[in-house]
Amino acid sequence: MGSPSDEELARRVRDGETALFEVLMRRHNPKVYRAVRALVSNEAEVEDVMQQAYVLAFTHLSQFEGHSRFSTWLIRIAVNEALMCLRKRNRLVTLDEGSDKEAEGDMKLEGRNTADPERRAYDRELVRFLESAIEALPPPHKVVLMLREVEGLSTAETAEVLSVNEELVRKRLHRARAFLRDELDARMGGQLHEAFCFQAPRCDRVVAAVMTRLTSS
Repeated sequence: MGSPSDEELARRVRDGETALFEVLMRRHNPKVYRAVRALVSNEAEVEDVMQQAYVLAFTHLSQFEGHSRFSTWLIRIAVNEALMCLRKRNRLVTLDEGSDKEAEGDMKLEGRNTADPERRAYDRELVRFLESAIEALPPPHKVVLMLREVEGLSTAETAEVLSVNEELVRKRLHRARAFLRDELDARMGGQLHEAFCFQAPRCDRVVAAVMTRLTSS
C-alpha cells in the first residue's frame, strides 16, 4: 500500500492521532517555506511564521472539508500569516489588483539594484543565481512564481491561495517569467525547482518546535 493521502492523515489527526501531524508538516515544509519566503525575507521570521501557520492549521483542522487540496488550504494559511507578519512591521504587501501598477515599477528598479558583491560570488551556481533573480521580484509577482512554477500549483489553486482572480495570476506569472527571462536567459532551464530548498535540519527544527507547542497547549 502507498503512503496515506493528506486527507486521510488530516482525518486521523482530527480523530486523535496527533503525532501524524508531523508527517503532514514534513511532507509540506518545502511548499510552506517557499510560499512564506516569497513574502518574508528575514529567515528567522520565516520560521516563526511557518510555526504559527502550522499551529493554526492544527487548531482549525476541523475546518478543512476537502473542497480543495490540503496543500492549498495549508499554504493559504501560511500566506495569510506572512501578510500578518508584514502588517505588524508596517510593511503592508497587497496581493489584489490594486498593487500591480506600483509593483511593475518596483520590478524595474529592484531588479537592477540588489546585486551586491557577495551575491555576485554565487553567480556561478545556477540555483543561487535563480534565488537572486527571484528575490528581485516584487512580492505579488514572486509569490505567484513560487506557487505556480516552483511548487506546481495550478492557476486556480494559486488564485484560491492568494484570494485573487485567475486572470491576475496569469498576468503576474507572465510578467515574472519575462523578468526572469531577461535576467537568466537560457540558464533558467529545469533547475527552478531547486531554488530556496528547505534543508533537513531546518525541517527538523520547525517540526520539533511545532510539536512542542501542540503537546504543551
